[in-house]
Amino acid sequence: MVEDIIKDAKSRMLKSIESLKSEMAKIRTGRAHPSLLEHIKINYFGTDTALNQLASINVIDARTLGVNAYDKGSIQDIEKGIMNADLGLNPVTAGEVIRVPLPSLTEETRKDLIKIVRGEAEQCRVAIRNIRRDANTSCKNLVKEKVISEDDDRKAESQIQKLTDEHIVLVEKSLEKKEAEMLEI
Repeated sequence: MVEDIIKDAKSRMLKSIESLKSEMAKIRTGRAHPSLLEHIKINYFGTDTALNQLASINVIDARTLGVNAYDKGSIQDIEKGIMNADLGLNPVTAGEVIRVPLPSLTEETRKDLIKIVRGEAEQCRVAIRNIRRDANTSCKNLVKEKVISEDDDRKAESQIQKLTDEHIVLVEKSLEKKEAEMLEI
């Protein structure tokens, strides 16, 4: 019983970390990275479709992304979708390739993006703490139902706390890494 609760908490915490990493990948740094555009939805024949399903996204150089549409008729839609994505990007169509130059980040923009990244990290920490609370509550309920002893509950609580601390450290490492990337010029 307790092992199942701990296993569930661990898997949920790992999902929170993965979610944080995917959210951080969407936030642009000074470098071009395909994940900046992958989440963009394109209106393709009346259906919102992810850009990575309509085109391949690659890095041309450190500050430019290239988008190659699988269907050449969708180039205009893709270009419009990138402009409307509210990322501050202006794509340029050169024949069959859409070039997306990334403007260099100003100091003010970097500070704003760091605030956003810190907010994402805090949301992840809160999610991990909520998972800890849920797991502890489940253990307390097992004590009330007399399925486990109070000693088992205390052991489980300490295991859950250890798990929580480990995952909070992972959040901190991800945050430090992303901040370092953003401050890099």
